[in-house]
Amino acid sequence: MPLIILDRDGVVNFDSPQYIKSPAEWKPIPGSLEAIARLNQSGYRVVIATNQSGVGRGIFDMDTLNTIHEKMHKALFAVGGHVDAIFFCPHPADSQCACRKPQPGLFYQIGERFHVSLEGVPAVGDSLRDLQAGATAGCHPVLVLTGKGEKTREEGNLPANTRIFVDLAAAVDAILGETT
Repeated sequence: MPLIILDRDGVVNFDSPQYIKSPAEWKPIPGSLEAIARLNQSGYRVVIATNQSGVGRGIFDMDTLNTIHEKMHKALFAVGGHVDAIFFCPHPADSQCACRKPQPGLFYQIGERFHVSLEGVPAVGDSLRDLQAGATAGCHPVLVLTGKGEKTREEGNLPANTRIFVDLAAAVDAILGETT
């Protein structure tokens, strides 16, 4: 079963400089949920890898994060999609953990959990740290221009072979077009 790894904020849902800290603030980017459903229907295992430093900083708690994710799961279910797992780093930006992107720890955890090599697995993100973490773990970096994506592209220094798409739906169109 092929695997794809997605960042959450800025890829699946709209991002906010003040964090997504309540279910009411979680709003899907148009077409993103349907794109995940198409991945599911094509046999992909869809996993999210997301930094959630708001937990470590005390901006929101684990119950709130779980409720946000429950809203996402329900919205995906409504369009015939699902994510197989959500891996997140709760640590603040100044921590020295191995799981906070741009470190590849979350990606290594995903590979271990699903007993798969990450070599060539698409890793979709909107920030340089998303792409760096995926590339370090052997994934194929995919930048979407939603969220922080436009700014990330403008700043440059992208990992080698980064593919760029307007949004998750366009990235999924290309990925699925390559596998048929």
